[in-house]
Amino acid sequence: MTRAFLRPTAFVDAPFGHDGQVLRLAGGLVWFSAVELIVVADGRRIRQELVPVERLDAALATLGAAEAAARATLACLTAPRAPLVLGARTVPLDQPQAMAILNVTPDSFSDGGAHAGDPAGAAEAGMRMLEAGAAMLDIGGESTRPGAATVWEGDEIARVAPVIERLARAGAAISIDTRKAAVMAAALDAGAGLVNDVSALTYDPQALGLVAARRCPVVLMHYQGAPATMQRDPHYRDVLIEVYDWLAERIAACEAAGIARANILVDPGIGFGKTLRHNLALLNGLSLFHGLGCPIVLGASRKRTIGALSNEAPVEQRLSGSIALALAGAAQGVQLLRVHDAFETVQALRVWRGLRDEALAPA
Repeated sequence: MTRAFLRPTAFVDAPFGHDGQVLRLAGGLVWFSAVELIVVADGRRIRQELVPVERLDAALATLGAAEAAARATLACLTAPRAPLVLGARTVPLDQPQAMAILNVTPDSFSDGGAHAGDPAGAAEAGMRMLEAGAAMLDIGGESTRPGAATVWEGDEIARVAPVIERLARAGAAISIDTRKAAVMAAALDAGAGLVNDVSALTYDPQALGLVAARRCPVVLMHYQGAPATMQRDPHYRDVLIEVYDWLAERIAACEAAGIARANILVDPGIGFGKTLRHNLALLNGLSLFHGLGCPIVLGASRKRTIGALSNEAPVEQRLSGSIALALAGAAQGVQLLRVHDAFETVQALRVWRGLRDEALAPA
């Protein structure tokens, strides 16, 4: 079967003076003037070309049986993403937002132990990140770094629930980072409004039904292998296409279970069963994932990829690289940036937004 993929590229600052030559990406602050048209048959790319927007209609007409699906993908690329409603808070997705990481684990790769056993201190740290401009907090009680051991759900609930309760009372928008249905339920009861599952609702057989019943937004993240072994020998024939297809299958499974597509976000899973080259290919091709019609979450903050590109810099010396990847994501229309360094990332995004605002307000 032949299929066509569309990756927006050739981005421009603003649409003025380019009628018919640019399209707006996912209703956000990014416009693209060309598309990389990728045609795949039997898992191989058989056609790959850059098509200017003004010639895109004619190019799609050459796709034969793949044309209808390609036009549906184009509609997904340009459709605005609905805001996230998380309790009393609404997070607009017409611009990049910071999703600040708050770990309450003793062993996370970046800040493990900083808030373990201290719900009040963890909540205070979360409030500081919100005051710095983060749109929401992503709270996790189990590390899923390479080599991490599984945590009993009772311990995980004991770690996250008291923190979520405190922050929810303060009006925070909260995401729960977990693979387990029982933890999801406890976190949602405590005041979380979004589920962020690194297994895309595949780890726990009860998770899919629970999220459908609760009608809450969910982040589906791509992974290959279990956390304990995922980095031993990850392999892909074409990582960009395979991750896209895997996420499309998970979206379909969620919809079949009763989860509304408007409640689904996707994450390509940087570092989860990928080599350095795989991660870089995904980061370079992020805009392709807008074709799934869902908001994109990017979690690249402080990850091994940054260290590998900077003389093996340790975790605490990866801020600059984290900002670089966050801005690369924003430039490709990513809606949610999952980050450790809220103040610095939000500042970078505000500068990025200032440049956009100036371009969109011509003299």
